[in-house]
Amino acid sequence: MSNPQEPKKPRRLKSKRLNLNTKAQWEALLKEVSKEQVPVTVLHYITVNLKDGTAVDIDIVEMLAEGADPDIVEGVINAKLAALDNIITDVDFHISVDSVAKAIQPFTDKLLKNL
Repeated sequence: MSNPQEPKKPRRLKSKRLNLNTKAQWEALLKEVSKEQVPVTVLHYITVNLKDGTAVDIDIVEMLAEGADPDIVEGVINAKLAALDNIITDVDFHISVDSVAKAIQPFTDKLLKNL
């Protein structure tokens, strides 16, 4: 008498989740991304370096915490930078890793949930 065997179920490969929960991982990710346009809501501050060697920091987090509209802040900063272009050497945009993580984590979770 033969013992009928049930068909074997295909083995499911364990998926590896991309864990971007730690600040260090977000910092590493952001260093690899081209940042041609950065939303003002993820900026910590901006450093404007002038030709005379002066560096001026603009605290974006403080402006937004005081209730300033992000679109208005972005417009005013862009207008000032354009008006002072002849005395500006360069501008450094300092990104708030926590703000980026908070904004992007729900999208990465949704994208990777079925992997």
